[in-house]
Amino acid sequence: MATKTSILIFYLSLAKNQQVFRIATWSTLVVVNVAGLALTFLNIFQCRPVGAVFAATVPASAICTDIVALYLSSAPVNIITDLAILFLPMPILTGLRLPLKQKIILVITFGFGFFVVAVDVVRIAYLQSAFQTRLTEVGKENAATSTSLEQDDFSWYASLSFMWSAVEVEVGIICACVPALKPLASRVIPSILRDTSNPNDVSQSQYVKPAPIDLNQNMENRLSSPPRSPMRATPPLADGTEDDGEMGMMDFLTMPDSMTDNVTRQRTVATVATTATRANSQTYFDFYNMKEKKPMTKLGNKESIVPIALVTILFFLWGFAYGLLATLNSQFQLVATMSTGQGLGLHAAYYGAYFVGPLTVGQYVFKRWGFKATFITGLCIYACGTLIFWPSAVLTSFPAFLVSNFIVGFGVSILEVAANPFVALCGPPQYMETRLNISQGVQAVGTIVSPLLAQKVLFKNVLNGPSLIDVQWAYLAISLFDVVLAVAFYYMPLPEATDEDFEAVASKRHSINSAKINNIPVTYVTLALGIFSMFCYVGGQEAVAGPFESYISIVKPDSVPDDPFNYTIVGHTVFAAGRFLSALLDAFIKPRYVLLALFTGMIITSALAMVLTGRAGVAMIILIQLFESGIFPLIYAISLRGLGSSTKSGAVYLTAAISGGAILPVIMYPVANAYGLRYSFCVIVAASAFGIVFPVYLIAVPKARRQVDPVHRHKRERPVLPTENPREKGGRVGKVPEARRRKKEERRADGPVANVEDRLAEWPG
Repeated sequence: MATKTSILIFYLSLAKNQQVFRIATWSTLVVVNVAGLALTFLNIFQCRPVGAVFAATVPASAICTDIVALYLSSAPVNIITDLAILFLPMPILTGLRLPLKQKIILVITFGFGFFVVAVDVVRIAYLQSAFQTRLTEVGKENAATSTSLEQDDFSWYASLSFMWSAVEVEVGIICACVPALKPLASRVIPSILRDTSNPNDVSQSQYVKPAPIDLNQNMENRLSSPPRSPMRATPPLADGTEDDGEMGMMDFLTMPDSMTDNVTRQRTVATVATTATRANSQTYFDFYNMKEKKPMTKLGNKESIVPIALVTILFFLWGFAYGLLATLNSQFQLVATMSTGQGLGLHAAYYGAYFVGPLTVGQYVFKRWGFKATFITGLCIYACGTLIFWPSAVLTSFPAFLVSNFIVGFGVSILEVAANPFVALCGPPQYMETRLNISQGVQAVGTIVSPLLAQKVLFKNVLNGPSLIDVQWAYLAISLFDVVLAVAFYYMPLPEATDEDFEAVASKRHSINSAKINNIPVTYVTLALGIFSMFCYVGGQEAVAGPFESYISIVKPDSVPDDPFNYTIVGHTVFAAGRFLSALLDAFIKPRYVLLALFTGMIITSALAMVLTGRAGVAMIILIQLFESGIFPLIYAISLRGLGSSTKSGAVYLTAAISGGAILPVIMYPVANAYGLRYSFCVIVAASAFGIVFPVYLIAVPKARRQVDPVHRHKRERPVLPTENPREKGGRVGKVPEARRRKKEERRADGPVANVEDRLAEWPG
């Protein structure tokens, strides 16, 4: 605790104007000290009475905590804080204006914290071995009381883990002292810190004391010389304060060593350029910004392929996480002999986080810092949630699993706040539904891979508490991968878009998007019904997925000995294929018709699943997954159309609607207990019937049709300007075509005719 505290206080001196960095550092500092103090007091008061811990034989009346299990349960906090300390300064260090060689050395210097993480993992491995050995010995002795537990040789079991605990502390102290070794390194091996190939490297020159300045001569020179260009003005200091002559820690690390010996900081362009972390300045050529990135709303199909492919990795990740969680929860229910109601509680905790995450952290980060920051935040919270499965497995505790499910769902929901709209909005708007269906199809592939990996490899031999602990290494690997992915996303050149960019896209169809239904903008009506439909759909989807294997066991003929898990994999495969098929249909058929067909198929197959048995019943529940596969991407993409500056808010509310997955399975459970599982599918029929209101509205209301229908470039017509006579178009006078007359009447019904500039913006090319 003390070592980490000293490092974090050192970080606070690096950059005084980096608000996000300082908030993250202070947060880590609080976690380190709160967790350290809590663990210290738990060590002191591990027995009641306190003096029993010092007795060779614990009295029968004493109650003691299993200290090894306590140490193992605290492992996630150590790993999380170690990773935070390792990666927090990297964005600042890589943003310094230094020669490449010095920048690499500086990053490596601060990267020595990786050894602390490695030692921590080794320590945990020995601690887990001690815990499992102790459980085995206690099991042999059939000991059930705390007294017999303490009869085991605790010092023998935990000796190696305690040794590595001491090694971890010493390595941490060494890493904390490495940045201060710069003067020694520059004297012993100066070539490491100096770029000998660069003649302009100021680190090769010795500091020369400036000569005295003649004020009279200096004034004459100023009067006779032209004004100095503002481009040669001295840049501001990194901390935004006035130069007081004192040398900060960042100056000490980045300035040439020959200039730091008994010299105060000199405020010159050369020193400031190498010591200050300034905001990225934009280079302008005449009136055009040469470094300005194109917003995602202006990217073409080819330009959007790379960023969408990068973000699609996140889709696969949360699909993979969902499959692992489902399998782990089922195994945990077997090991801990949990009831079906408790299993529904775990499921509700995961989807309940979808209501909290987007409306709190997700909304704030998304609107304030954009897509990339939301990705990084979601990945970090997701990594913390997977690590908390560690103490959950050690303690075999239902509340611990409940918390870990909630945190993982919280992190994934924040990812979805940004990932779904990023894919939908990155590129030409007429292909929003197709892009999102493809990425969601990749997410469905993750739900196929993870159950297979979990059932056949990770959880194959999970039969009791000690074997459940072994799977924690899989979650450690996932957590580390999340952290690495978050760091990678920080440096990825992903396009962004502001509210003004979204408003510019919506203004191209201003007359259509500004139409009102009962004095309510049509875009808001569409969004509200989309949120309601999303809530019903996700609830129905989870109501099907939860009892899937139980339904197979009920309706399948006894002569077919197939494992229900195999049918689950078939269902997931059909679900993934359905999303890719929906993406193909969206390219040729208006998405509102595809959405209506999918909801209709879901209602019919759910109703048939209530009455059919045997292979027909199995086919129906698999067909339900086929029809429900493309509904989510279609609702999401259609609801975002035309929102303009409210696009990010719409994405937040649509993601929060996924919390419907926590409600419908809970409603379905008592119906199944009272009337049977097959009859309980009436809940799915009802949810689908409510959800189909959305596509019916899109088809029945003309203003909604015009708002959500994609306009493909090859189908666009040149708009007739207000100054033109439509009868004289093409050099002849004739009757205005009926279709054009209806279009003109619809525009008049929608509101005032757009001005010439808006109409020209709709003109292709």
